[in-house]
Amino acid sequence: MLRDGAVSAVVVLLSGGMDSATCLAIAAAEGHDCYALSFHYGQRHDAELDAARAVADTLGVTTHRVMPLDIGAFGGSALTDPGIAVPLQQSEAIPVTYVPARNTVFLSFALGWAEVLDADAIYVGVNAVDYSGYPDCRPEYIDAFQRMADLALKRSVEGRPVAIRVPLIAMTKAQIIARGTELGVDFASTVSCYQADALGRACGQCDACRLRRQGFADVRIADPTRYAPGAEPDGA
Repeated sequence: MLRDGAVSAVVVLLSGGMDSATCLAIAAAEGHDCYALSFHYGQRHDAELDAARAVADTLGVTTHRVMPLDIGAFGGSALTDPGIAVPLQQSEAIPVTYVPARNTVFLSFALGWAEVLDADAIYVGVNAVDYSGYPDCRPEYIDAFQRMADLALKRSVEGRPVAIRVPLIAMTKAQIIARGTELGVDFASTVSCYQADALGRACGQCDACRLRRQGFADVRIADPTRYAPGAEPDGA
């Protein structure tokens, strides 16, 4: 929200993927002073952090911080444990690419920074339509975290709560791509693949690649994803 015409500071969680890039573009378009927050949490590759830096530079954030946070020390996810293979087949169950408590930890760090910045909101690009079924991307999870945040912060006790904003929560991937394109997001610089190579080139086979590719097809926009040699899907 903007107060008396002043620019409002907000924290934006920025992974380097297409959803978080679009979320940042939305926050910027709404006139906010954006502070981007990314995490080096023990993920399989650093390419998404390179993408996050590129997106932050392109969209002109006030500050971009990359926080070291070794969730990967616990293992338990194909995104943090090299001993667990990234699945290449779609599953009805919650996939092993789910990282336990990741969004809870990330949002908690964002809350702390938001209070220090006196920021009015945290923007996070979670989506509950075209997604992999992660429990911490659901509207009821966000509602519960908001209730917790309203109890946890000095700002909230003083009547100035930090809002958790999820502008993509009910969008399809096609709608996200259309909105991001409208706002000038360079999707070629984003990385969604769970097992991208060091140059950020996608495998073309994982769930994230499948959802991304289908989104571009649905909205009839050419897929700008950079694929690893031999990984290009038919028509890419």
